[in-house]
Amino acid sequence: MAEAYDILIIGGGPGGYVCAIRAAQLGLKTAVVEREHLGGICLNWGCIPTKALLRTAEIFHYANRAKDYGLTLEGKMSFDPAAVVKRSRGVSGQLNAGVGFLMKKNKIDVIWGEASVTKPGEVKVSAPNKQAVLPQHPQPKGTLGEGTYQAKNIIVATGARPRVLPGIEPDGKLIWTYFEAMKPDTFPKSLIVMGSGAIGIEFASFYRTMGAEVTVVELLPQVLPVEDAEIAGLARKRFEKQGMKILTATKVTKVEKGADSVTATVEDDKGNKQTLKADRIISAVGVVGNIENLGLEKLGVKTDRGCVVIDGLGRTNVPGIYAIGDVAGPPMLAHKAEHEGVICVEAIKGLKPHPMDKLKIPGCTYCHPQIASVGLTEAKAKEAGYTVKVGRFPFVGNGKAIALGEPEGLVKTVFDAKTGRLLGAHMVGAEVTELIQGYVVAMNLETTEEELMHTVFPHPTLSEMMHESVLDAYGRAIHT
Repeated sequence: MAEAYDILIIGGGPGGYVCAIRAAQLGLKTAVVEREHLGGICLNWGCIPTKALLRTAEIFHYANRAKDYGLTLEGKMSFDPAAVVKRSRGVSGQLNAGVGFLMKKNKIDVIWGEASVTKPGEVKVSAPNKQAVLPQHPQPKGTLGEGTYQAKNIIVATGARPRVLPGIEPDGKLIWTYFEAMKPDTFPKSLIVMGSGAIGIEFASFYRTMGAEVTVVELLPQVLPVEDAEIAGLARKRFEKQGMKILTATKVTKVEKGADSVTATVEDDKGNKQTLKADRIISAVGVVGNIENLGLEKLGVKTDRGCVVIDGLGRTNVPGIYAIGDVAGPPMLAHKAEHEGVICVEAIKGLKPHPMDKLKIPGCTYCHPQIASVGLTEAKAKEAGYTVKVGRFPFVGNGKAIALGEPEGLVKTVFDAKTGRLLGAHMVGAEVTELIQGYVVAMNLETTEEELMHTVFPHPTLSEMMHESVLDAYGRAIHT
């Protein structure tokens, strides 16, 4: 029998492959089992290829506004749908190959197939039973296959899949998930998006920018439900100004399929009904963890609402079995999965890492305008019993934002009035997904308002608004 692995990770997505690399750095004999694509949903279907699509939409948006910048473009702007999709898939393919290289560089074994945990310390790998949605990328040289493998520690990093509503099951033709929305044969002229979380809003923004008539249907009273209400409200105004129709406190109750269109019946919280007709529907009502067929139930691994239950170090209730990433519950974000994987293997190695603090995980939505946040919203801070000081600074007061032609947006900060602790930061506007990390670092360093006030921000930059928002919370804003 082959030598047992120290670490065997089921799933080669962001959580899995980052976890494997860190394990290898720590001198642990490591393997990854993957059934479809290294890089997982994020690299192949989520974070990376969607940003390639949104970059195309951003350029298309600015090209159509060329005259606002003193430029003249001859003729009507148009696009090639096949070329747009091809570029997105090319970006994904390049990074997929990069993950394979990293596995080889770090001497991590890649085992190709479907894994199940037969008992603590043992994993059986069989031929994949899931048909690849994409053509299979080349398997890294030296890839292992079917068989039984021994491992001292098994980490489940199997990710998540789109949640399906009964009676509105995606068919890949008229009712889409993000899989089909990312590689359409033709671009729809009209679109209904069910769900206004990050996935739904990003696709709504992409297709609206590219010219489709878009209606977003959200069950909850607020668009972008996890975001600060004030920020979400400003984002909604921008979306509607762009021509997007948004229905909140509304649910889709029925979908009827035509030859090349769909008709959805929607009902609001007062019982009012209406019908919406569109070329396609995107179902973006959340995701559910991939916990089936892994042998977890037989082993007694505790799960809750479709996810594996873990502590702050990735440990399940069964010794030697761990879980990280989307399969271990929200927030279902690639960067959370990556950091969770690092914490998990460092704990196994005995390095005593800090447990995951979910309040310090930033969230980003890459629509137009962008939304970014970290920590508590104003409402959540008050619910938690804090007396708060809230600062705000509008983009229209920032020289760089005006020069960019992006004067609409807001930076908002929430502080504990008693201690000056930064409780949360929330932004809407151009490039805020790049700005938010400044506040994330500040929160991790337990920075107070005084230290932020005495930090020198470069001029002219969008980051100056971060400083001004802090100053505003304490009545000291300069440029407003």
